[in-house]
Amino acid sequence: MYFTHPQFKFFSLKPVLGRFFETDLRNKLGEIFPGVNVVFTDSGRSAFQIAIKELKLENSQMLVPAYLCDIFLPIFKKYNIEPIYLDIDLKTFQSNISEMEEKITPRIKSILVCHTYGLVADLDKISAIARKHGLKIIEDCAHVPLPLSPRKFGDCAFFSFAKICPDISGGMLISEFPINAVLPDYKFKPSDAIKFLRLFPSLANFSEIFRKEQLSAEEFHEPRKASKLSLKLSNAYLKDYKQQLEARIGLANYFQKKLAEIGFEVQNPENNTFTYISALVPQNANRDELFTKLRKQRIFCSRIWRKPIYLNLPNTSEAAKRIINFPLQNWLEKNDIDKIISCILSAMG
Repeated sequence: MYFTHPQFKFFSLKPVLGRFFETDLRNKLGEIFPGVNVVFTDSGRSAFQIAIKELKLENSQMLVPAYLCDIFLPIFKKYNIEPIYLDIDLKTFQSNISEMEEKITPRIKSILVCHTYGLVADLDKISAIARKHGLKIIEDCAHVPLPLSPRKFGDCAFFSFAKICPDISGGMLISEFPINAVLPDYKFKPSDAIKFLRLFPSLANFSEIFRKEQLSAEEFHEPRKASKLSLKLSNAYLKDYKQQLEARIGLANYFQKKLAEIGFEVQNPENNTFTYISALVPQNANRDELFTKLRKQRIFCSRIWRKPIYLNLPNTSEAAKRIINFPLQNWLEKNDIDKIISCILSAMG
C-alpha cells in the first residue's frame, strides 16, 4: 500500500527515547538558515499567525493565492485581514505573478507567497513587486523541505514539519528580525495517536478507519509551542535529509514522466522539491472516481485542495476539480512507481 503523507521505512525508538537538546536542532538549522531567528510552533498555521502579529499586518489587506487551504480563513477573520485573491497558473499551481500589481490597493500591506506542492516560486519577480510597493513577504513553505543550500527568504517564512518528514505535528517560523512570541506548551490530543500510527505503512491503513476528514474552515487555534516529540522526530530526519531529498527528486522526475505519458498534466519540474507529486487528471477522466478506485487498490492519494479558499476564478476552479496528489516516499523505488502507474491505468479503464 502507498500513502501521500511522509512515513518511515524503518523505525527506530532511538529518536523517541534518546536524549534530546533543542540546541542540537537549532545548530543544524543554523547551518541551513545562517543568521536567522527560529521559533518552533505546534503547526505551520500557528507560525503564520505569529508572522502576522510580528509584522503588524492586522486590519489590512493581503495578496493571497485563491488556490489555498481553508485553514487560513479563520486566521484572516481573527486578525481582520481581507484577502485579495489571485488566480493561479495551471503549470505551477501558484499565484499568477502577472496579476499582482493590478490588484494592489492602498490597504495591501503584504503578499503571501506559497510554494505549492514543493515548487519554489519566482521570488526575484515577487520581491521586485514588493519592494516597489513597500509590501512585506510571508513565505508559506509548508510544502517545501528545507533547502539543500542556504537561500534568502522573504521577511519571514513558515514551515510545517509533518508535511516534509515523518512527524505528528509541528512547524516553525524563521525571520531575520527577533521574534518575541511567548507561547503556551503543547497539548497532546487523541488525534495525535492516530497521526503517529499513520507514520508506519503497516498501520496507516488501520488509522484511516478513525481519521475524519478535517473540517477546519470555522476553527481557530491559538498558537502553541511544538511538542518535544515533534522536535525529536524532526531532528532525526535532519540527519540525512539531503540524501533523502535528492532521492525524492529523482523519483519524482521519473513519476512525472510516466504520468505525462498517460495524459496527466504535471507541475513544472524545475526548482521543484516535490513534497507532493501532483498532477491534473486528463480532461476526459473523473478525478473523484479515480481517487476512489485507487483507494480500493490500497493506493491512498489525496486531493489538495479540492475545496480551496476561493473558487470563483477559472484556473483555481479547474485545479480543484482535477488535482490529484500521488504517493511518493523518499524510499520508494522505480518499480513502486511502475506499480502505481499500472493501477492508475487499470482504474481509468
